[in-house]
Amino acid sequence: MTQTRFDVLTIGNAIVDIIAPVEPGFIVREGMTEGIMHLIDSDRAAYLYENMPASRQQSSGGSAGNTAAGVASLGGRAAFVGKVADDGLGDVFETDMRDQGVHYTTSRLVNGALTARCMIFVSPGGERTMNTYLGACHELSERDILEDEIGGAAVTYMEGFLWDPVEAKKAFVRAAHFAHKHERASAFTLSDPFCVDRFRPEFLDLIRSKTIDYVFANVHELKSLYETDDLGTAVREIAKDAEVAAITMGADGAMAIVNGEVISVPAFPVDNVVDATGAGDLFASGFLLGLARGQTTEMALKTGCLAASEVISHIGARPQVDLSDLSRQHGLAG
Repeated sequence: MTQTRFDVLTIGNAIVDIIAPVEPGFIVREGMTEGIMHLIDSDRAAYLYENMPASRQQSSGGSAGNTAAGVASLGGRAAFVGKVADDGLGDVFETDMRDQGVHYTTSRLVNGALTARCMIFVSPGGERTMNTYLGACHELSERDILEDEIGGAAVTYMEGFLWDPVEAKKAFVRAAHFAHKHERASAFTLSDPFCVDRFRPEFLDLIRSKTIDYVFANVHELKSLYETDDLGTAVREIAKDAEVAAITMGADGAMAIVNGEVISVPAFPVDNVVDATGAGDLFASGFLLGLARGQTTEMALKTGCLAASEVISHIGARPQVDLSDLSRQHGLAG
């Protein structure tokens, strides 16, 4: 097996996060329900974007993008594959990912849907109202999956959300094929309990057919996968099906099931949990990088929990400190 070019390559929805404070009455005036996530079309997306305050902040986002950024912050060699349009927000996404230290070269969508964006309006009381337009990110296809990139990554990690669009589903399977062709590992996250409900038989087939080697989930997603309310039952089932499963348990830490053996670690204490957004994404950063770099399962779990603890201590799904420094402080660098 040849030397790796990347520690972790992630594939997912390329979304620009745009956050802005709004004055009282804005949410109601624009026909939104405060505190709710609204899925919107291109016309609505263009309208709301034009009417956002000039003080808005824009950054690359999306679950797998967050994981890639976390890997880079931990000192790993990270790459991301995801589709944006040939437009201004596409420029924002590409520039920001590269600024984070992530390799990103996916070709732009031309004469098609706009770049995906999640517009987050923050009311004076702190309530967050989201409007999400998926646009170009759903146009990811097999053409965007490059064998030399996948073959050069120790682990290729994908979002369960990719299973929604038909062409992206094909890209997902192609990436797993290239990973195995080059004797690399493939991984995916179940993403969301509703995502599991939509695609349970297909997700189980991906795992049982060994198309996927490593499975990531939180407790709710794992229980949904096996249609049980009992965590112990779900753990026993995933132990039979997956080579490696990594399960986040919130304040209770995380566990990994590796070839049937269960290893658990506690969470790192956090004085004030500000925003849980991105906790699972950053846990995946640490755990994946740990495995890619040959850490023990316990050390990889601890690195994942440490990365998650940092991101929940502030608003936003990207680390605000250098995670490689933080991991060294806790004796987890490796």
